[in-house]
Amino acid sequence: MLEKVFKLKENGTTVKTEVVAGITTFMTMAYIIALNPNLLTNFGAEGVQLWNGVFMATCVASAVGMFCMAFLANKPFALAPGMGLNSFFAVVVGNIVAMTGMSYVASFRAALIIILIEGIVFVVLSIFNVREKIVESIPLGIRLGISPAIGLMLMNIGLGSNVGIYAEGNGFTTPFFVMRDFFGALTPSVLQTNMGDAGYATMILTVVTMFVGLFAIVAMAKKGIKGAVLFGMLIASVVYWVGSFAFLGTNPFASLTTASFVPPVADMLETTFFKFNFAGFAEIGWFTVITLIVTFCVIDMFDTIGTLVGTASRAGMVDEEGNMPNMKEALLSDAVGTIVGACTGTSTVTTFVESASGVEAGGRTGMTALVTGLLFLACMFLAPIAAIIPAAATSAALIYVGVLMLQGLQNVDFNDMDQMVPVALMLIGMPVSGSIGHAIGIGLISYTIMKIFGGKAKEVSALTYIISALFLVKFFLAV
Repeated sequence: MLEKVFKLKENGTTVKTEVVAGITTFMTMAYIIALNPNLLTNFGAEGVQLWNGVFMATCVASAVGMFCMAFLANKPFALAPGMGLNSFFAVVVGNIVAMTGMSYVASFRAALIIILIEGIVFVVLSIFNVREKIVESIPLGIRLGISPAIGLMLMNIGLGSNVGIYAEGNGFTTPFFVMRDFFGALTPSVLQTNMGDAGYATMILTVVTMFVGLFAIVAMAKKGIKGAVLFGMLIASVVYWVGSFAFLGTNPFASLTTASFVPPVADMLETTFFKFNFAGFAEIGWFTVITLIVTFCVIDMFDTIGTLVGTASRAGMVDEEGNMPNMKEALLSDAVGTIVGACTGTSTVTTFVESASGVEAGGRTGMTALVTGLLFLACMFLAPIAAIIPAAATSAALIYVGVLMLQGLQNVDFNDMDQMVPVALMLIGMPVSGSIGHAIGIGLISYTIMKIFGGKAKEVSALTYIISALFLVKFFLAV
């Protein structure tokens, strides 16, 4: 049955490998299950009911998107409410509150209509192959550079934003990060003074955990052990749990004693499930609505395209021209997930860059996405267990996968300035901006301008000109 549906032998994989890959992907992106409702509800400040509703919507919409990816596209990519897009959505909701005077919940329900429209637009564009044509219009050199640029972005996430330690040194106001504050400290004593003893001890444990996990993954991968990424994360988790008991004097499992394992279905039905506020939506203003829809569409489209192309390139799923089979179905899965997210109560669902960890673990078919989707559904019951996985353990996986994705640079012709400059800008653009789509936009603009001034304007396709112009408007003119 599984062989017939997912063509495992044809793709050079097995049920065991796909399951391990699915679990690996889940562990690297499980953070979104709690972080997404935190971001969309001001960390619970807008009420427990809304938080629970968004939590349930996150699990359901992500799972549906992944099931579509599994059965329509047969690709190992995972989907969930996109980081960056969810923060932007929260800002939009706050602006609607200020513009209309509506409550946060009412504004939230009005903003969900924007996400619904975006999803519908993407379904139409996917069915008529417009999104696929956009992918094909991206010059080969830029497509080759997407994977290593994503690799640097993953490393930046792993060593930066993925692990933030709040400490008494600054009154728990802003987090301290591994790369910026530990490796960037003038001396260890200065950092200890800035963080306080307890915070500094937590930082030390975090760094040790991260690198134990990283080198465990590397050692196992060099020996050809399948599931090296997953096993490395488990080893790192054990190191952190033991260290918490032995050196920090804290119980890493304390949250389980008061945790609820009952899914808050009633809260979702009450607050977010098909709770569109059309009256409030009409108060936003059509110009603002259109601007927001276009903004969400552009960001989401190129984030998804970049993730799919970059990860597929790393897995050898693209042809000589850099095109991925079943791209249309993969993009359609993203669109369906977004519609389901709007209907259940969350922001735009997109393909997750953490899918690269599952691909590196051997995932090659939709069964990987299916396993990850099932685990997201299970999290409606088991979210407290997913929450005890330390961020330092997932960072180890992200750093490792990021390093491997840098290998894609060997395919870039650095003797060709028309390739080198856009790729170089993407390499710095993705980790600094935190946006795959924006970095691709910078790459396309630079490629187009260089071709024009190089007397090779005819080598640029009409669609590339249009997309570059849209990004220029996005960056410089859009309000």
